[in-house]
Amino acid sequence: MEQTTAFSQTIFALASAGGRAGVAVIRVSGPQAGVVLARLMGRRGDAPETPPRRAVYAQLTDPVSGETLDDGLVIWFPGPASFTGEDVAEFHVHGGPAVISGILGALSAVDGLRLAEPGEFTRRAFEHGKMDLTAAEGLADLIEAETAAQRRQALRQLEGELGRVYENWRERLLSALAHSEAAIDFSDEDLPDHIEAAARAELVGLEEEIASHLTDRRRGERLRDGCRIAIIGPPNAGKSSLLNLLAQRDAAIVSETAGTTRDVIEVHLDLGGYPVTIADTAGLRDGGDAIEAEGIRRARRTAAAADLRLAVFDGERWPEADPSTAELVDADTLVVINKCDLGGLKPPHEVNGQSALAISALTGDGIDHLLAAVAERVAGMMDLGDFPALTRARHREALEQCRDALGRYFASSGSSPELAAEDLRLAARALGRITGRVDVDDILDVIFRDFCIGK
Repeated sequence: MEQTTAFSQTIFALASAGGRAGVAVIRVSGPQAGVVLARLMGRRGDAPETPPRRAVYAQLTDPVSGETLDDGLVIWFPGPASFTGEDVAEFHVHGGPAVISGILGALSAVDGLRLAEPGEFTRRAFEHGKMDLTAAEGLADLIEAETAAQRRQALRQLEGELGRVYENWRERLLSALAHSEAAIDFSDEDLPDHIEAAARAELVGLEEEIASHLTDRRRGERLRDGCRIAIIGPPNAGKSSLLNLLAQRDAAIVSETAGTTRDVIEVHLDLGGYPVTIADTAGLRDGGDAIEAEGIRRARRTAAAADLRLAVFDGERWPEADPSTAELVDADTLVVINKCDLGGLKPPHEVNGQSALAISALTGDGIDHLLAAVAERVAGMMDLGDFPALTRARHREALEQCRDALGRYFASSGSSPELAAEDLRLAARALGRITGRVDVDDILDVIFRDFCIGK
């Protein structure tokens, strides 16, 4: 669909959550928004007489039948001073299903109006220059945010922190490209040597900044998607009991029979404001039937993919450490000795150099210390810091392409100025794709299809 055709249509949708509510918000955007607002308010003109950006109480009627639909608040946002950059009308009405259905039905009966597609309001805001792609993605993340840390990161991105970083890098690249092309176009003239040297020094610093941004241990992506924690250990060590204690519900079956847990059981938690997914896994041991063997294979796969592991050992058998579990203990593992209520923790107090924490999943002893240790590790993995974090795989891919192009530039700038200039062009284009400056038509559908309808 051509952009002019799409923008000539007026779209509408329920912008608030579905179901019964005290208030529902219905949004209309496009060239007929003012006409629709006037007609539902029972006026004959083609433009609303309400003051812009001010809530006005009104009775809303069906423009075809004249039936009263509801009374509520209407707000008129003439473009370009609106969310989408177009004329926008909002109806704040009672949130009952019949009211919402009546108003949506009245809107659908108006020629030239259609129901908005998922993310179409935000896409129009992007197309009209109200935000770049990183801000649009920040808005999507804000809507999906479940924890305080996710909210903070999404807000920073929505407010443009990440986009400003990438745009600054792109402008520096374009400046260096201009100097490089000048050296090619005026090669027969004596240009000052310091100009090219200064541009090269600027690019060296830029490459270092991009490399540092990429080596962030995926903290922004991890915060957006959640930290994955795997509980591993031998059968009957108390892994499922620990999961239930952390989840504060019976998420996993607890039994004295070894091998009860055959599959991976996950629970989602808000741990100190950070999103966490904790997975209980099958007990690690040799032998067992085919189903248990598959469970153990999945347990090892889950442990390998986890950001953090809780290696749980049986306190009754300590200091005998199960070798199948001990071999998985590394710097990304917290060692937990369960059943400390049955006896004190005997030395050694570590496994593979990692200190052990004594707990009782039955009585809750030591759980506060364990939670504090886990929260500290998780916070370290997701700390926002002062510099905005890289949040999506597509950003990382484009930045890696930019870095690789810069590497080729440094390799060819002495021998082939033309190829070096082309590499700078490719580097700038890669950064432009992140914010939506260039070549993004093929990824717009992917980005906006995950939005809810009405946003």
